[in-house]
Amino acid sequence: MAFYGKRQDMTSDIKIIVVGAAGRMGRTLVRQVSQTPGVILAGATESAGSEFLGQDAGALAGMAPLGVRLGDDPLAMIAGADAVLDFTSPAAAAEHAALCAQARIVHVIGATGFTPEQEAAIAAASRHAVIVKAGNMSLGVNLLAQLTRMAARILDAAFDIEILEMHHRHKVDAPSGTALLLGEAAADARGVKLEEAAARARDGVTGARKTGDIGFAVLRGGGVVGEHTVMFCADDEIIELRHRAFDRSIFARGALAAASWGQGKRPGLYSMADVLETRLQGG
Repeated sequence: MAFYGKRQDMTSDIKIIVVGAAGRMGRTLVRQVSQTPGVILAGATESAGSEFLGQDAGALAGMAPLGVRLGDDPLAMIAGADAVLDFTSPAAAAEHAALCAQARIVHVIGATGFTPEQEAAIAAASRHAVIVKAGNMSLGVNLLAQLTRMAARILDAAFDIEILEMHHRHKVDAPSGTALLLGEAAADARGVKLEEAAARARDGVTGARKTGDIGFAVLRGGGVVGEHTVMFCADDEIIELRHRAFDRSIFARGALAAASWGQGKRPGLYSMADVLETRLQGG
């Protein structure tokens, strides 16, 4: 089988760069990398001017020092790495994708809320890099998406589809990337485009629910990591598929699984569904 990418010794530890390492998710990623056999933290970054620059990534994540200090030059670190874990912002992730394309390494993107222009930039970068991009990196959530797809295909239009999501008070985008991921799965299974079927806001006298709508409801409050429920509602019964996240480590574990899965793969734009499919096939 042909080997793609620059990593030739597949028996060595995978060298990981965490960008945005001072954020909540960045610190979780640093902890998870340090606790996972077969991977090492080779670098950590923050944006220029950050108060955390120069601090040890391990100490910042609440662990013993790792000897890796936060810098603001991702290019210098990416050049010697095997994969980048990126839960920063859409603009930053698009820039990092171009750098990963230059270095021919795996780029795992967990950020959400991309503009069409940013999506296009990432797609262009995927011609030269393995990019795994998902609205949610949790293997459990991606299994939920597969189950949603299956249910939407089996259940007819008599079952209305509603997606409810709740997150912590600090989340800035709505619906969540995960809710949209689930909506895409349902829409695809029913042969429609989500942007045409989505009902994202209801207020005042809205009239009766349209047949075929995929509804979204959003809750924000407290420190909720993430809860998603997909409801299939008929006149006489309701089927609910639900996922609750209690710790951000589930996203970090999924990101590391994606980074490992991407080693040696052909350049392209992949999703966590691809990673999950390999597991379902026993790979």
